[in-house]
Amino acid sequence: NIYGALMNGYNLNGESWKCFKIFEEMKEKDIIPDEIEWNILVGACSKSGMLHHCQYIANQIPLNIQNKIRIQNALIDMWGKCGSIENAKNVFNLVIDRDTITYTAMINAFGLNGMGSQAAELYREMPNNLRDHVSQICVLNACSHAGLLHEARTIFNEISLKTESIITTMVDCLSRLFMFDEAQKLIEDYEKTNTPSIVMYS
Repeated sequence: NIYGALMNGYNLNGESWKCFKIFEEMKEKDIIPDEIEWNILVGACSKSGMLHHCQYIANQIPLNIQNKIRIQNALIDMWGKCGSIENAKNVFNLVIDRDTITYTAMINAFGLNGMGSQAAELYREMPNNLRDHVSQICVLNACSHAGLLHEARTIFNEISLKTESIITTMVDCLSRLFMFDEAQKLIEDYEKTNTPSIVMYS
């Protein structure tokens, strides 16, 4: 419908605050958002990163919508980005059939809040068949920002398909921790079979 389309447009355009104005308009007209619109609103909260917006929207979501995995995943991401890790954990614990996005959102939430050990621990608990390059990048980033070099190395070495993004993340991790020779070797090994990547040098 038109409200969802408008909110989505504002979100994509970096004007998430306008989504909240539309939400107020809908409330005035007694229009109840559907699952897609709630998802957009939660996404707007994630982008704003403002705790009061997050709390306000989260408190309005009806229970039958709160139980949808798409909304739960979006809420984990939202709470992580606004620094409310306990709320993110509470939602994560409520999810019955966790998917790749559920785990990745929670790993990223830990990483954003300086909890690298918890991110690595959750990655270890994540079923192998659910792990993908995004969850791997998130956990490596979390280890990098927390200075967990051994953990990052171990996880990196276990990854069978090392994409350019994964190698770039590991190079960044090594460089942050002043392991420049090891970072350089990773780049050189990559370039033996691939075109040089500008991103790895930035």
